[in-house]
Amino acid sequence: MRKIFVVVSALSLASFALQFVFAAVGAFTRPSGDGAYALHSVTGMAVIPVLTLLTVLFAALARAPGRLVGLAARPLGLVVVQALLAALANGATDAAGASTPFGLTIAGLHAVNGIVAVHVVVNVLRGARQLARPEPDVAAPVAVREGEPA
Repeated sequence: MRKIFVVVSALSLASFALQFVFAAVGAFTRPSGDGAYALHSVTGMAVIPVLTLLTVLFAALARAPGRLVGLAARPLGLVVVQALLAALANGATDAAGASTPFGLTIAGLHAVNGIVAVHVVVNVLRGARQLARPEPDVAAPVAVREGEPA
């Protein structure tokens, strides 16, 4: 289970990294339309939550410390914050539908929250790898009686 925990954590990190690629695809798609951010939206609203739930499940099955299981669950909360920030940024437009300084600030926070989420997932992967490492064999002390060759 510990190796599966590592694999799912790595997949989760990869999906978060792809989110930045998909955001760039949306930002640079011309002409820009509703579908420009489709990959970003699907990954953020479906793939990442499923991988996060699997990470939490395998952390628990691997008998990870409670702190690590809690850390593995944190991206779910950050995804909810991401969705709220995106909705607020998209809704903060003027009468003509143009972005406002407030909306752009919120959009910036959306990016910062994404960076925080990546940091959390990196730490989950580190914890999973550490948990999966085999424990070193501890040499048992050997009793040697006097007069016997060592």
